[in-house]
Amino acid sequence: MYRPLADEIRPTDLSQVVGQEHILGSNGLLRRVIESGQVPNMIFYGPSGVGKSTVASIIARQTNRALRKLNATTAGIADIKEIIAELDTLMTPGGVLLYLDEIQYFNKKQQQSLLEFMENGKITLIASTTENPYFYVFGAVLSRATVFEFKPLTPEAVRSAVLRAIDLLQTRRKTAVTLEDGVLDHIVSACGGDVRKALNAVELLFSAARGDVITLTDAEAVSQRSALRYDKDGDEHYDILSAFQKSIRGSDPDAAIHYLARLLEAGDLISPCRRMLVTAAEDIGLAHPQVLSIVKACVDTARELGLPEARIPLADAVILLATSPKSNSGDKAISTAMEDIRNGKHGDVPDHLKDTHYGGAQKLGRGQGYKYAHAHPNNYVPQEYLPDRLRGTVYYAYGDNKTEQAAKRYWDLVKGE
Repeated sequence: MYRPLADEIRPTDLSQVVGQEHILGSNGLLRRVIESGQVPNMIFYGPSGVGKSTVASIIARQTNRALRKLNATTAGIADIKEIIAELDTLMTPGGVLLYLDEIQYFNKKQQQSLLEFMENGKITLIASTTENPYFYVFGAVLSRATVFEFKPLTPEAVRSAVLRAIDLLQTRRKTAVTLEDGVLDHIVSACGGDVRKALNAVELLFSAARGDVITLTDAEAVSQRSALRYDKDGDEHYDILSAFQKSIRGSDPDAAIHYLARLLEAGDLISPCRRMLVTAAEDIGLAHPQVLSIVKACVDTARELGLPEARIPLADAVILLATSPKSNSGDKAISTAMEDIRNGKHGDVPDHLKDTHYGGAQKLGRGQGYKYAHAHPNNYVPQEYLPDRLRGTVYYAYGDNKTEQAAKRYWDLVKGE
């Protein structure tokens, strides 16, 4: 019976697990918990192929618990009841460790069905998820579990697993296989930190090898775009977009271009366009007022061209944004004003500013005392525009950039301040 290579060389103890030094290193918290034998309910959060299910299997073995696995995409309450029925029987003398993969696919009722047994200790739950558990796991379950984050593996960590796989396959073939220069490096870097992808690539390359040489061309064909972790509805999507905007805001054109490339390589044209438009207004704003129209022109051009040519105007726009002077004075002004409105801090429009374009307006005192700015020198005349209860409120503070400071100097002169 066929057994995938990734499963065949799956680690059986913690010393064989690659990566995750932050939790499984010699002084890592998770390692110390496992070695204590007193394992709590846990949630393993991280991308695929980084060791979550492997570590759960090791925990079951080291704590003498019966391991039961369910995948929330296909399992239901009936499956949980079957596992519960095994409790206190000869089948589970040491208790049950339930590994529930992709817990985010369980609805609230399904997740709540686990609570009683999580509390009395008869079932130790290790749930795994590729999505942020604080968004997708219900609070009652979260409060009874400890979250451990598993990170993508570095190429160095993947390399040791790949070398083990190559040694095994070499032994099985009974003949030496030569890897062209660059094959090993490409496999460990192109898997995107997913050791399972790397091992699947090795297995496929050995199966398809002609003669005793594995070529770099074949390795590139196998991996293709597998290094890219991206889900338009998942954490990775929002993490990349967040890093994209923060890199522009931080005036780092190299980082901004890097994240743009990741978005475009995943085929996502819309998200960076939207984020660039809001960044132009939020982070550059009045320091370079023309930048919004320039970015809008680049975005329109990119959407007209489509990929791959769209990358060029978008790259130009990103570099312009990242290297432009920055100001968020407009964003701060409107945010503060809207907070006041939400808190009920507003008031009646002053009578002299009210509409006068209807019969009877004068009888109501509308518009009386209004001073027409254009009838005065420099098109300015002092008068109150805010409601009485907000008199003297300041929302806009001039930014310290050249453009806004020039405007400030002009108005200070006009207003005689």
